[in-house]
Amino acid sequence: MIAFEYPEGATPIDPDEAEGLLLTHITTRGELDRWEQDNIIEALAWLDRAKPTDILNEPFIKELHRRMFSNVWKWAGHFRHSDKNIGGPWYQVPTSLSNLCDDTRVWMELQEESADEMGVRFHHRLVSIHPFPNGNGRHARLMTDILLENVLKCARFTWGSENLSTSGDEHHRYIAALQAADMHDYTALLEFART
Repeated sequence: MIAFEYPEGATPIDPDEAEGLLLTHITTRGELDRWEQDNIIEALAWLDRAKPTDILNEPFIKELHRRMFSNVWKWAGHFRHSDKNIGGPWYQVPTSLSNLCDDTRVWMELQEESADEMGVRFHHRLVSIHPFPNGNGRHARLMTDILLENVLKCARFTWGSENLSTSGDEHHRYIAALQAADMHDYTALLEFART
C-alpha cells in the first residue's frame, strides 16, 4: 500500500479503500491529485453539457462522485463502508443524505435565507456527512456550485480561488471556517466561499 501524506483536515484512506486504486503506477500524493484532477475536468465537461437541475437525490450525488473519480478509484460513486474521523457511522450515510436533500428543498421553498446562506449550509452538511471514502470536500464544493448555478440560478462560489487539496493558507482558512460552522457559525464559511 502507498503511504500518502494528507493535508490538515483531510480524511485518510483506509487500507481496504486504498486497494481500490485503479492506477497502480501512482506512488505519491501529487501524482494521485493530478490524476484525480484530470478525472474531475471530465466531470466538469459532462456537467457543462448536462446542466442538471434534479440534483437533490442519492442517485445524482453518487453519479457526480462516480464521474469525478471513476478513472482513479474502483469505489467511485459508492458510499463508504468504514467510519472516518468525520461524519457519523457509515451505515447512516443514506439517511443523512436523504435528510439533507429534504431540508434543502424546504429551505428553497421557505426562502428565509439567501442563496449563499443555503449554499454554505448545504456544503457544510454534505462535508459533515462525508458519504464517500475520499474526495468529499471536492465533491461537496462541486455539488454546492451545481445547486447555486443550476437550481438557485446564481453565481458559483469561488472557494478562496486556490487549490484546497493541498496544505496552505487558504486550506487552513477553509478548515477553520468548516470548524466554525460545526458550532453553527457560518460567517467565516460564507466569507470564504465568496473570496
